[in-house]
Amino acid sequence: MGTAGISRARWVRYGAVVAFGIGFGYVEAAVVHYLRLVLGPQLDYDAPVRRVYLDLGVIRFVDPVQPMLVDPDLARAETVREAATILMLAAVAVLAGRGFWHGVAAFFIAFTVWDLTYYLFLRVLTGWPTSLADTDVFFLIPVTWLGPVATPVVASAVVLAVSSWWYLRPAQWARPTS
Repeated sequence: MGTAGISRARWVRYGAVVAFGIGFGYVEAAVVHYLRLVLGPQLDYDAPVRRVYLDLGVIRFVDPVQPMLVDPDLARAETVREAATILMLAAVAVLAGRGFWHGVAAFFIAFTVWDLTYYLFLRVLTGWPTSLADTDVFFLIPVTWLGPVATPVVASAVVLAVSSWWYLRPAQWARPTS
């Protein structure tokens, strides 16, 4: 993407959104690292499920027999932490966006950079994932989402490219001309 027509201020805001995503990716990886150290073998991503709401092959929406984090209080705290994560990403998007769709693009930039760097930092901190085929819990809201690590990595890479293009496109493309 060329830089013609893209203001310095837009690049600075873009860089800030990316920096937030990177920093937050590390924080998320550290939290998961701590959880794994505390829970040890209690954490079972392949635990039996009571119900499969939807199975798309690359992602399954399920109701596990027991909470993925075993302890119900910990599971509730983790679910609320996930909601807080979305709230923080939305707040950054509002601050970095110039209008609704620009903000949506900023949200997805922050989200995808966070997601990609989460797996990178988790690999550095724990040695996991060992491959893109490893099973992970993506979200707990509104139900548990499970699938191979490749699913969020590929989806995030594609969405990052599209949302970055949208966010950084030259100003003359951003608004219809009359």
